[in-house]
Amino acid sequence: MLSGRRLDLLDPSPLDVEIEDIAHGLARVARWNGQTSGEAIFSVAQHSVLVCDIFAAQEPEADAATRMMVLLHDAPEYVIGDMISPFKAVIGENYKAIEAGLLSAVHRRFGLPPLTPALVKAATKKADKVAAFLEATQLAGFGIEESCRIFGDPRPLPAAMRETHLTPLPATEAKQLFLQRFAALSS
Repeated sequence: MLSGRRLDLLDPSPLDVEIEDIAHGLARVARWNGQTSGEAIFSVAQHSVLVCDIFAAQEPEADAATRMMVLLHDAPEYVIGDMISPFKAVIGENYKAIEAGLLSAVHRRFGLPPLTPALVKAATKKADKVAAFLEATQLAGFGIEESCRIFGDPRPLPAAMRETHLTPLPATEAKQLFLQRFAALSS
């Protein structure tokens, strides 16, 4: 990692996880394999903040630790990249085990439960699908009907998300956005 840490993918230690490394990596990983409109990629860092915003709109009573788990839901991708779900299924259990081990190390590093509680995981998945719908229709060239068929129909969108217009940010700005959200949830 740029921080100088060496992360063992098969046995990741929380001591080797740094938020700067996560933010840097996620800001440089493209959602949709880069097949989006705009000068910059729509990064996993931006996606993570978007999912956190959607979750907060859907679950306004959630505490900061829960929101932090949502923000970090794709944190393993700072090391292993973003793969589409059908490809993850083809790769199978080895991929899932590595991803779960990384997420557990990330959680433990920041004082969160090693495993995301089932209710939080389900609510995160729901927010993630809304984010995918918005990304698909605003950035990836999908029509509304096609997106509804693939991701489910999220309408009506949470009030806070109805006017959301996604704009891909340069990596440095996406990294800063992610770090600012992390800092706000940490305080």
